[in-house]
Amino acid sequence: MNNKKDNSEGLISNSNAWNALKKHAQDDIQKTHLKDLLQDDARCDAMILERNGIILDFSRQRATTQTIEILLSLADASKLREKINAMFGGEHINRTEDRAVLHVALRALKDQIYQVDGSNVVPEVWRVLDKIQSFSEKIRNGEWKGVTGKKLRKVVAIGIGGSFLGPLFVHTALSTDSSCIEKAKGRELRFLANVDPIDVATSLVDLDPEETLVVVVSKTFTTAETMLNARTVRSWLVSKLGEKAVAKHMVAVSTNLKLVKEFGIDPENAFGFWDWVGGRYSVCSAVGILPLALQYGFDVAKEFLEGANSMDDHFKTAPFSENLPVLLGLLSVWNVSFLGYAAKAILPYCQALAKFAPHIQQVDMESNGKGVAIDGTPLPFEAGEMDFGEPGTNGQHSFYQLIHQGRTIPCDFIGFKKSQQPVYIKDEKVANHDELMSNFFAQPDALAYGKTPAELRAEKVKEDLVSHKTFLGNKPSVSLLLPVCSPYSVGQLLSLYEHRVAVQGFIWGINSFDQWGVELGKVLATKVRNTLAAKRREDGAAVSATEGFNRSTLRLMNKFLEGSATISKTEPTTFPKHL
Repeated sequence: MNNKKDNSEGLISNSNAWNALKKHAQDDIQKTHLKDLLQDDARCDAMILERNGIILDFSRQRATTQTIEILLSLADASKLREKINAMFGGEHINRTEDRAVLHVALRALKDQIYQVDGSNVVPEVWRVLDKIQSFSEKIRNGEWKGVTGKKLRKVVAIGIGGSFLGPLFVHTALSTDSSCIEKAKGRELRFLANVDPIDVATSLVDLDPEETLVVVVSKTFTTAETMLNARTVRSWLVSKLGEKAVAKHMVAVSTNLKLVKEFGIDPENAFGFWDWVGGRYSVCSAVGILPLALQYGFDVAKEFLEGANSMDDHFKTAPFSENLPVLLGLLSVWNVSFLGYAAKAILPYCQALAKFAPHIQQVDMESNGKGVAIDGTPLPFEAGEMDFGEPGTNGQHSFYQLIHQGRTIPCDFIGFKKSQQPVYIKDEKVANHDELMSNFFAQPDALAYGKTPAELRAEKVKEDLVSHKTFLGNKPSVSLLLPVCSPYSVGQLLSLYEHRVAVQGFIWGINSFDQWGVELGKVLATKVRNTLAAKRREDGAAVSATEGFNRSTLRLMNKFLEGSATISKTEPTTFPKHL
């Protein structure tokens, strides 16, 4: 390690620790195979931690104890502790939007204090939570009824991005839990996100409008896709039940009470959240808690929040060497920026987590998909990960081939000691969950060790197949083992990954809490939308070259207009026939 002074105000890649990691990766790690590293029992023991009931095993990372030591030095060089404290302290760490980042306050206990601009926001959070509890209980016990006097047993939550992916993940995870099934008996929760009319049709199919409550989730009440979907569903309700249905069958999660009222929803039935809550971090706000409480009852939603809160406290207080989100974040930085692995596979061996990877895709890729440092300086290194995943064992029969014998993609294996729905068939060799978990334990070793030509020849494999059946191994992974997929552990898992992403951004020196890349497409879509609307109302009119589109877009738009029906000014509101 050289003696050059760290440039703490500049890029992290100027630090001594960064340069030490580059040298270490080249001189040590690139010459070492995981099958050799895994023979060191002391190393393996040092890389298995149990905290808050979660076991983290990172012994199958292409790392030594020295790697971890230098990564911890990198955390110090990046001022990680100060940045974490600034986030928990309500400082405006989202500099480009001049906002605090305080989603941890959404799951705070009543006696905890989280301040933004000198004011404790926890009482505000709990006022909304108490309102959710009161309202959800009225819906669930039938005190609040629909316009025709029927109980509202079906809920459609309309939102997109973080207003959809997070709540859907949690709902899917809880929907197969035995106690949650009992509490949701007779109820149904659906989500409408895509502006594609097919999503409208599938979200409303077989619903009785007399028993349907609609939750419209839009902070500003101006999100184009969400509000078009909301107007569409409102039209469906009104066509069946009349205008009075809007006030009884629609509520909002929004801060724009003026537009909520103009829409026809009583502002008293609007549940607020705050500008210090980013969309992809909003599942613990009314965005997620309202639909979850309506489906499962407030106690279940509260248990989920408590799980997230426990991981928040661990992240805030645990030493970095024992801190699960910090270690996972540092290892992701190591894999991306020093070993050159651009993707990460999230592989839950639990069908209940089928929607976890899609949610983390947004949390991670929208947060850390950046090319400049927080001060606007272009990054001279790779940052951000591509996330994808599928529950095991389905993924094994899909994309594991690529992971085993193609590209190196670090993997997160997530498993549970107990199944939500245990099954055992008499005379079967193993229970279903044991069969599932056999793969959970085997796959990381298969990736790490691989299989050599010598081993294949010893097994009398035909010579012309040896190269095809050779596995190079040395493929890194981490394993997470939790007790059971419960509301509490789902909250823990959510918080663990949120903070992991934040750690990566803090190390890289980027702003993980804005999303300007999302905005450009919205701006361009507005121009297209206005043009399409105008041409639809002109008999057979085509988009001309003078309207500002490039030739490729111009031709595609005109082909689209030619091949789809025009909309008459006098055409009545229409829905798919089955609605």
